[in-house]
Amino acid sequence: MLRTAQGGFTFIELMITLSILATLAMVAAPMAQVALQREKEHQLRTALIEIREAIDAYKRAADNGHIKLSMGDSGYPKKLEDLVAGVPDQRSARKQNMYFLRRIPRDPFAPNDGGGSSNGFASSAAGGGWAVRSYASPPDNPSEGEDVFDVSSRSGILGLNGIPLKQW
Repeated sequence: MLRTAQGGFTFIELMITLSILATLAMVAAPMAQVALQREKEHQLRTALIEIREAIDAYKRAADNGHIKLSMGDSGYPKKLEDLVAGVPDQRSARKQNMYFLRRIPRDPFAPNDGGGSSNGFASSAAGGGWAVRSYASPPDNPSEGEDVFDVSSRSGILGLNGIPLKQW
């Protein structure tokens, strides 16, 4: 009887293959983390632009007399939720509400503690986890106040560009 050689891998070949796969996995994991960070930074940039454009539109509407202002008001919204809730248009005969955002985007770097949803949007009551700056606060020391002049992330993480996310 002739014996035929059985095909397969030797133990050494298997160990070499496993070590190559482990090396590739160690290289791929950091690259995946960078890709995830880059995606979240893109979402942050998009959300900041959306909110800031809505704040600017609110201010333009106030300057043009569409929003009723009290004496001493800056013309900026009192809170972020005003951009979603809307305000009556004073120049409209029917006083229809003017809306500036459909919903407040969630800060992608804010911890998801139930205030936001998994789809990237916060409920209007949550405010999206943003740090707000009032018109009266200086740029080098932003703080909350009577209105919302600007928003930023509360995250202390350093962006891929080397700038802390809270300074974007």
